[in-house]
Amino acid sequence: MLAKKPMDTAGSLPPNALSLEPDNSHVGEQAVEEYISEKRIGERIKRLRLKKSMGLAELANHTGLSASFLSQLETGRVVPTLRNLTRIAMVFSKDLSYFFDAEPTTLFRIHRRSDRLRLPETGAPDNPNYYFESLGYLVPERQLDPYFAEFVPGRQESRSHRHEGCEFLFVTSGTLQIRHGAITERLEAGDAVYFDANTTHSYTCPTEQPATALIVTLQSPPAAIPVPSPIAPTSPVSRNSPQRLPLRGS
Repeated sequence: MLAKKPMDTAGSLPPNALSLEPDNSHVGEQAVEEYISEKRIGERIKRLRLKKSMGLAELANHTGLSASFLSQLETGRVVPTLRNLTRIAMVFSKDLSYFFDAEPTTLFRIHRRSDRLRLPETGAPDNPNYYFESLGYLVPERQLDPYFAEFVPGRQESRSHRHEGCEFLFVTSGTLQIRHGAITERLEAGDAVYFDANTTHSYTCPTEQPATALIVTLQSPPAAIPVPSPIAPTSPVSRNSPQRLPLRGS
C-alpha cells in the first residue's frame, strides 16, 4: 500500500485527502468537505452583500437564485455550483478567483519600547526642543505616522514647520504650548488638538517640568486625476452596480 503524503503547497488538499489502495484510488468525501469549508465561500458572499447594504431578496433578484438558497449558501449548508457562483461573482464585479484565493493576513505589528529609537528634533540635534520616538516604523506603506514626543523645558520655541496632511496631538503629561499660524494655545495633560498640518506650526514647553505627548500625522492622499469618460455603449452596465441576470432556478 502506498504511504499517504500530505501536500504542503498553497491551496492544496488537506492531509489524508487521497486514499490510495491497490484496488481503490479516490479523494475522500470528508477531505473534500474540509477543503471547501476552508475557503469560507459563504462568508465571502455575505461580506460582499453586506458591504453593498443588499438584502437576500435583492441579491436573489439580481442572480436569479432563491433567497432561501442564498441563505443556506452563506451559512455553509449548501455548496454552490460553478454556474451559480459565477452569477454571484458577476453581480459584485468579482472574478471567480476571489472566492478561492487566500485571504490577506490581518495587519498586526507590535513595537516594543526597548526596540524604539529616541531621536532629537529634526534640524536641531545639539539643542533640541523635543525628542521623539516613532511608534509605527515597522509598518510598511503606513497611512499614518504615530510618535511619542518628550518636550524639554526651558527651551526656545521649536523650529516652525509644516507638512502635508493633518496632525493630531494628545498631551499625556505636563504643559505644552502650540502655535498654529497666528493662533497660540496652551494645552494641559489630557487636552488634545487636531489641525491642518499645511499651516506653519511649532511647540514649546513653557514650564519647568517636561511635557510628553502622543502625536499622529496623517498624510493627505494624492489628488485624483480626472479621467475623461469613454463613450458609453448602447447598453451600458456599471462596474459598481449590481447586474441582474436572467431568472433561473437554484
